[in-house]
Amino acid sequence: MKRVTELLYQKTVRVYALLCLLLFIVTMMSLSIGTSYIPLSEVWQHFLGISDGEHDFTINVLRLPRLLLAFLVGAALSVSGLILQSIIRNPLASPDIIGITAGGSVGAMLFIVFLMGMISIHWLPLAAILGATFVAIMVYILAWSNGVTPIRLVLIGIGVSAAMNAIVTLLIVVSETAVTTKAYLWLTGSLYGATFIDVYGMLPWVLIFIPLTFILAKTISVLELGDELATSLGVNVQFIRFALLFISVALAGSAVAFAGGIGFIGLIAPHIAKKLVGYTFHILVPLAALVGGVMVMIADLIARTAFLPLDIPAGVFTAGVGAPFFIYLLYRNRHI
Repeated sequence: MKRVTELLYQKTVRVYALLCLLLFIVTMMSLSIGTSYIPLSEVWQHFLGISDGEHDFTINVLRLPRLLLAFLVGAALSVSGLILQSIIRNPLASPDIIGITAGGSVGAMLFIVFLMGMISIHWLPLAAILGATFVAIMVYILAWSNGVTPIRLVLIGIGVSAAMNAIVTLLIVVSETAVTTKAYLWLTGSLYGATFIDVYGMLPWVLIFIPLTFILAKTISVLELGDELATSLGVNVQFIRFALLFISVALAGSAVAFAGGIGFIGLIAPHIAKKLVGYTFHILVPLAALVGGVMVMIADLIARTAFLPLDIPAGVFTAGVGAPFFIYLLYRNRHI
């Protein structure tokens, strides 16, 4: 048993090391490649503080904030999806699949269309989170019928998500042209024009709620064994489930507020993390955050460099990978 534990520990360390290496490589490439190429040696010199300052604006203003925001958004969406898959015990669950992201989009769009200019933009995350919370509660109520089955929750979520997307479309139609143009880019999931103000706005949500998820990891592991067993072990199942749902909504809502509708990260990244290290939740939380962050960074790197001089929304590429993956999961779990 001790030998097995040591092997699992070594495997986990190797996985983390490889992902950190991948994170470093993607970071350097993202800061180097773009409409203007910056040699990797000069990027490295910039961080060492020995550069001539020629590329300071490109790195510090145009690329670094976008890179950091991509990582934070990916981490938030991934952990949000991991929480949902664990408390619902359904591999199909994710913030965008069951409608939480769409609810956040409605909340954010209502703020943009009716309150922008009247209230500070710093309240936008709260609007997105309120929208996401409303939809999460609605989906849970509509899916309840002598209990909630996983497939029913997913199907109701897909339906509610479609309804929320229709509301977003209506808001776009009735809004001004300038708002419409920005809204389309934002809803697709774009990190274009990200600044350090956005990074500082997103950072507290990640720094508070992901560590809180890690703290609750052992309780989540007990919940995955079933409600009856968890209750017999002294866990307040309903309170913990509500707290975890709130954390998931907060992470997904804040991600939507700062990056728009970047889809399927909350579905794919937790599955990748589970394939890499198994199902030990306290190990999965930071690993899923790392996987999700790197995925959005890669998607954004491809989005802004593959079709130069065009800057394609990163959400286009995450959806291109995520939609087939979701179909595969539906097929694999068709008998649930």
